[in-house]
Amino acid sequence: MTEETPGFEEKPDVPSGATPEDAEPKAGSSAAAEEPAPAGDANQTAALVAQLDQARKALDERTADLQRLQAEFQNYRRRVERDRIAVKEIAVANLLTELLPVLDDIGRAREHGELVGGFKSVAESLETVAAKMGLQQFGKEGEPFDPTIHEALMHSYAPDVTETTCVAILQPGYRIGERTIRPARVAVAEPQPGAQAVKADEAEAGDDKESGGPDEG
Repeated sequence: MTEETPGFEEKPDVPSGATPEDAEPKAGSSAAAEEPAPAGDANQTAALVAQLDQARKALDERTADLQRLQAEFQNYRRRVERDRIAVKEIAVANLLTELLPVLDDIGRAREHGELVGGFKSVAESLETVAAKMGLQQFGKEGEPFDPTIHEALMHSYAPDVTETTCVAILQPGYRIGERTIRPARVAVAEPQPGAQAVKADEAEAGDDKESGGPDEG
């Protein structure tokens, strides 16, 4: 048996040239190794924030582009719809304008009592179709003369009118909606020269009679 030398303690092997302190584990070295470097984390966070800002800016730009394109498309649709309606109205107006002489012949035949039989049925069907397409006839005797919708072909004076008045409709006018495709051709009459002064004197005399005449001194 080998006897152990009292008081002898085993020590870890120490490489040659190393001090005993090198063999002892250093406290806190592992904890220090586990802590991340603060400077590196800050740089990484700043880089992520910069990337996020760029992504948000790009998203805002693309959103603005999309909104602009959507507004342009809506404007384009409105222009196309407006142009389509305008082209349709022009086409209908051109067609009905070509039919106006036929409608005039039908009107004259009706005035002379010649609109009878099968011709009457065809004429009424044509007038119905024209009305469905928006054609409206205008022009009546006794209405005030309006140069925007009337064309005066005859002129005279009359004592019983107070303004320029249509006294005869020589040819009716036609419109589609608010658009006049042919003015009404009319004979007009104006007040008789001096008739207004005479009527004013008569009206004044009538007022004097109703009030009892002038005051007597």
